Amino acid sequence: AADVFMWRNKHISAGVLGGATAIWILFELLGYHLLAFLGHALIFSLGVLFLWSNASSFINKSPPKIPEVIIPEDLVVNIALSTRHEINRAFANLRQIALGRDIKKFLIVIAGLWLLSILGSCCNFLTLFYIVFVVLHTVPVIYEKYEDQIDTYGEKGWIEVKKQYAVFDAKVLSKVPRGPLKDKKN
Repeated sequence: AADVFMWRNKHISAGVLGGATAIWILFELLGYHLLAFLGHALIFSLGVLFLWSNASSFINKSPPKIPEVIIPEDLVVNIALSTRHEINRAFANLRQIALGRDIKKFLIVIAGLWLLSILGSCCNFLTLFYIVFVVLHTVPVIYEKYEDQIDTYGEKGWIEVKKQYAVFDAKVLSKVPRGPLKDKKN
């Protein structure tokens, strides 16, 4: 996956990006729906396989070899357990934020959700997913090519963010009253 994102093999990377663009055009610009697409693809595939299986005796060809697909139980259990673990971790983080113990994390989450709501009002999920996909295919290559210049601007930007946060902390956050801290019993 890293080689695809870093364009080590230009043909594969271009094929992946072109495929994603074709899917986006199919669903977004032409208004085709995923469920209808899956249904039509399955109808077409099953029709071709059915005709091939029945016509194979007439044209003296072997029928198609269709493998039996069985999903192993341990794979499904492992996926479910890891998904459950990640969801529980997310709930624990949200609980910590909601309890008001870390105002910096609270403000970051609120800003992120606000930006996400703005993005969501501008475009639908498929377009947003496509934009993220294209960004993931272009930003690593650009960063690798212009790493020194980007790092210089990044350091300057980070210093400015720290300055602005210090001002915000001094003028706003320091004036927010905090409740009394409860002592832990040993």
